[in-house]
Amino acid sequence: MSASCFKSIPFTLAKPALCLHCHFFHPRHFNSQTKFRKTHYDKLESNDYQILNYLSRNKLQDARKLIDKTTEQNHPHWLVVHFTSLLTKYSKNGFIDESKILFEHMPYKNIVTYNAMLSGLLHNGRLSEAMSLFEMMPERNVVSWTAMICGLADTGRICEARRLFEEMPVRNVVSWNSMVAGLVRNGELKEARQIFDSMPVKNVISWNAMISGYVESCRMGEARVLFDEMEERNVVTWTTMISGYCRAGEVKEGYLFFRNMPEKNIVSWTAMIGGFAWNGFHEEALFLFIEMRGNYDVRPNRETFISLAYACAGMWFPHPGKQLHAQVIVNSWEYDDYDGRLSKSLIHMYSLFGIMDFAHYIFNKNINNCNVQSFNSLIKGYIRIGRLEEAQNLFETVPFRDEISWTSMINAYLSVGEISKASYLFYNMPHRDAVAWTAMISGYVQNELSVEATYLFLEMRAHCVSPLNSTYSILLGAAGATANLDQGKQIHCMLIKTQSGVDLILENSLISMYAKCGVIDDAYIIFSNMLSRDLVSWNSMIMGFSHHGLANEALKVFDLMLESRTHPNSVTFLGVLSACSHVGLVSRGWELFNAMYDVYAIEPSLEHYVCMINLLGRAGKVREAEELVLGLPFKPDHRIWGALLGACGFGEKNVDIAEHAATQLLELDPFNSPAHVVLCNIYAMNGQHAEEHKLRKEMGLKGVRKNPGCSWIVLNGGVHAFLSGEKIHPQAAEMLSLLFKIDYAS
Repeated sequence: MSASCFKSIPFTLAKPALCLHCHFFHPRHFNSQTKFRKTHYDKLESNDYQILNYLSRNKLQDARKLIDKTTEQNHPHWLVVHFTSLLTKYSKNGFIDESKILFEHMPYKNIVTYNAMLSGLLHNGRLSEAMSLFEMMPERNVVSWTAMICGLADTGRICEARRLFEEMPVRNVVSWNSMVAGLVRNGELKEARQIFDSMPVKNVISWNAMISGYVESCRMGEARVLFDEMEERNVVTWTTMISGYCRAGEVKEGYLFFRNMPEKNIVSWTAMIGGFAWNGFHEEALFLFIEMRGNYDVRPNRETFISLAYACAGMWFPHPGKQLHAQVIVNSWEYDDYDGRLSKSLIHMYSLFGIMDFAHYIFNKNINNCNVQSFNSLIKGYIRIGRLEEAQNLFETVPFRDEISWTSMINAYLSVGEISKASYLFYNMPHRDAVAWTAMISGYVQNELSVEATYLFLEMRAHCVSPLNSTYSILLGAAGATANLDQGKQIHCMLIKTQSGVDLILENSLISMYAKCGVIDDAYIIFSNMLSRDLVSWNSMIMGFSHHGLANEALKVFDLMLESRTHPNSVTFLGVLSACSHVGLVSRGWELFNAMYDVYAIEPSLEHYVCMINLLGRAGKVREAEELVLGLPFKPDHRIWGALLGACGFGEKNVDIAEHAATQLLELDPFNSPAHVVLCNIYAMNGQHAEEHKLRKEMGLKGVRKNPGCSWIVLNGGVHAFLSGEKIHPQAAEMLSLLFKIDYAS
């Protein structure tokens, strides 16, 4: 989906730049505590605080005396309410052992007290103790049963939760909702739907729980049906649907839901901003944030900042990214980064910008909260700006590394031609996955080590690692680049045997490989049998026909492409113009060249002008080619003058143009051997031998030599290359004798 699909839906842009100012209140969370300070519990009465103090220090006798003293001074009803409230406060703040002792020493208890203790145990993960308490309770109510059902479901013991639910003497809507939510959390959607359908009474929470289950499983069709059936929806319902559509990649549908919401809160805004950011619509994410801050009294939260950091990174906006980071600091959100996701997003952002000092500062500040993804972001950041030594140092010092860490370093060394270092890392990887093997194979191909790439592929298969589609695509590209048809066919056969289906990228690779290897008919068979084609498919076929001089076939494919409503690009026109050049279709060539800008709004590049110069030269219209060069909208470079000089070689009456082109070319590139050779040939063709000898003498004085032609043959898996006039191959004499029936050995 293109980001432009959102342009028709207006955004309200109240401010010209990103406004990231916001203020927050952030509560502290206590997971487990063994120490405490009086300032943490200002709401506790002095006696209550003292009881907690005694309990924490195991002074049970002193605690009991204080409890007894409180009991003597107050009414039993007040005591139950007060101590139950106190027990709840203790357990919620992690003092579960103190809560248990208080519970045991309470002079009076009722069912609310028991439920409070039960909830405290469950909240602190003490399921077995909670079950024991549940069994010994003198009486239970619907709250007791529901709490136990939730506790069992939360720990994955869903069968026991279901059995308990069936044993419940009385159920209310909360019980039903808890069972549905528990089943959903444990992935039992079918059973959850059965419970949902059998509910005697449903409320909005019931519907939201079931919709959430479908959304989490990416079953948006079923979620949408339930959404449409609801009579009453709240902001949670709408937000869940927005998140679901964005997670499924249907961002436009999610955005329509967002715009139709009757009311929005910060969670809704953040869900949509995050939906844009995670799906690559970074600009839309930033604009939506501006709209939120400009027109609504909504304050961003931590999740908003995380999404915005990725949006700024995706848009390559360092200044707004720094502004966002400043607001994180101002509002103290960095101190509430309990799971490290905020620091991870900032490290990713700065690493993508290449601002590694900032990225490393955040990393060091949050080193205990950073994960392997943060390490990988830093490593990639250093690699991106060419600081491989620092990337390697970080790689060697991080406490843990994954396949991405290793593969990033391997790719980095391959990109600069450090094959031995890349190989050393590759063979020392604790676990080499298909991505690592493919990276290594691709690196060999990029460094023109096709034979080594093939051997590595065979080694990959020997290690029982299944190649990726991209692995095959890379090898097919290598086979095409070296015109190694045998290798290309072998890979194709392996694809047929091992892959259940060939995707579009592989089909395109096969077309390109067969075309480059000279088997254009096989390329066209694959093209004709494709169920769907993209722009690359059409361009590959057009280029294949063009390179084989099959201009009419290339133009027919171009016409079919237009009929399929596929919009051509600059590569398409290079193919068709080159095809016209091969057979001298001057009128059609001009028609296509003019249509580039006039019809398809494609600005012709230097390569397109070179094609037109070649087309005119091949057709003998050298003067027209010269006029085209002199009328160019930019200053001609050595490629333009070289093309014009080459065009002069196709005729015998263009010495003046050739001399002018050669002069311009040699001013730009004095040691250009093709320019000297072409001009020599033109002089010789026109009988100007004195000028030819003079130019050849200049070539000798300059040390300019013609690059020899090269041919190669693949034999027994090895590539044998031969330069024109070369006789250094160990079997050169034997081959020449075989070719010309002359004994060259002597």
